[in-house]
Amino acid sequence: MSQRCDVFINYRGVDTRRSIAGLLYDHFTRIGLRPFLDSANMKPGDKLFGEIEESIRSCKVGIAVFSPRYCQSYFCLHELALMVENKKKIIPIFVDVRPSELRVEFNRNCPEKEMERFNWALGEAKYTVGLTFDSINGDWSELLRKASTAVIDNLVAGEAVEMPGN
Repeated sequence: MSQRCDVFINYRGVDTRRSIAGLLYDHFTRIGLRPFLDSANMKPGDKLFGEIEESIRSCKVGIAVFSPRYCQSYFCLHELALMVENKKKIIPIFVDVRPSELRVEFNRNCPEKEMERFNWALGEAKYTVGLTFDSINGDWSELLRKASTAVIDNLVAGEAVEMPGN
């Protein structure tokens, strides 16, 4: 079973795995936090949904990295819904997309109840104050600084973790 984590990173791999998601994971690890990123924390043989759901339940804060193709992923929306249902503090990061552009598209392979659940969770998250980032013109180090400050502020406010050096 996975270790408890401080920060769960929810992202669309095809858009952000090799950029912001990986950078956030590395940055949080370097500053002494315990982030969860599926591609970094999971190994062959792990139960996909079991590990992810346990990590969401154990995390203190969630980061939802919204990107242009985020809403096309059942897994992204499922993880987001789990974070909202578990009343996790979510810090949205809008990468190359505006909140108003995010919407769950009808998918006949997905039950209507799931679509409603995903729409509700997306509404909860996209109307939360977050960070915006333009991957072409943005300052990556500034984004990492702002994201880590937001996470640490939320962890400290919830007295969720003892920071290194304290």
